Amino acid sequence: MKLIGWAIALAAAGMTPAAAQVPASAPPAATEAAQAEGNVSAAAANAADAAAEAPATTAALPPVGSVGRAIPEAGVGIPDGRRGLQQQVTEIGREAASFHDNWLLLMCAAISVFVLVLLVWTMFRYRRAANPTPSRNSHNTTIEVIWTLVPVLILVAIAIPSIRLLRHQYSPPPADLTVKVIGNQWYWTYQYPEHGELEIVSNMLKEQKDARGGERFRTDADGPPLLAVDERLVIPAGKVVKFIVTSNDVIHAFWIPAFWSKIDANPGRLNETWVKVDRPGVYFGQCTELCGARHAYMPIAVEVVPEAQFAQWITSKGGTMPGARPAATPDAINISPNTPSAVPPPAAAPQPAPAATTNTN
Repeated sequence: MKLIGWAIALAAAGMTPAAAQVPASAPPAATEAAQAEGNVSAAAANAADAAAEAPATTAALPPVGSVGRAIPEAGVGIPDGRRGLQQQVTEIGREAASFHDNWLLLMCAAISVFVLVLLVWTMFRYRRAANPTPSRNSHNTTIEVIWTLVPVLILVAIAIPSIRLLRHQYSPPPADLTVKVIGNQWYWTYQYPEHGELEIVSNMLKEQKDARGGERFRTDADGPPLLAVDERLVIPAGKVVKFIVTSNDVIHAFWIPAFWSKIDANPGRLNETWVKVDRPGVYFGQCTELCGARHAYMPIAVEVVPEAQFAQWITSKGGTMPGARPAATPDAINISPNTPSAVPPPAAAPQPAPAATTNTN
């Protein structure tokens, strides 16, 4: 009954239970200040989200062919309709592709042909017309030993190079560069923690017919449709690059076929992989873990450049190279050895007062 009475009283006063929780003695100024603070916080959050998903514009774009906008090479790092694997540009990728093409495929083809020949021979040799009285043999020890040992030998032949490849892949050399890769719905963030905490946000470029006024759109120089991005991940050629991969929301997957590199991006967890690309160029990949409505529009573009160009690109983006000396400040430049210091010298320490003597006479 008390609850019903309270509800009637609140309804009569035109108050909601949430409003009833506000103390009646709260001054209007404090209430307005709290509301203003909440509005500022919400505006800041919305601004951060908008900055992350802001469409790329055509203003101040680097020229085509420069670092970050290199023209992709046909047939290298880009899907071109060919059968089989993409051309590999890492040592691990070449080893894996050789194992796949020169060992696994040949073995699978040989086994398939052998089984097909056995089936055809059995169909004709033991057909009803040639064997009116069927065989009643229940087993054959020799055949059973053969069909047990041969598959074991085949598996051993596959396991030895597989284990060797896994050992090479999961025994990385010391890294020359670390890049943190963060998956988001539906774009990528790349951080260079060793280069002044440089951060790059990469979104897929829209087609010209879908772009709004002033918004940057894809051209052939950027890459193929659904793979071109506004900001590429740039790494140096011939250097060991360690990728630390994670996610801000759901599970994604970071995959570049030409590097033979694929690893999941899990929220709340850091996964690690590495590459050493020995051929400069532009290489494309995609998120390969279903991550929501726009999963198909989350491409990856990696541009591999010589080390000197990589250093220039880092500087142009506001980052710093490890070991680089910070730029001198104007005050430090204007001070010379003959210029008296503007800082006054420290005051001399006060001398202790002489101890008082007591006359005992």
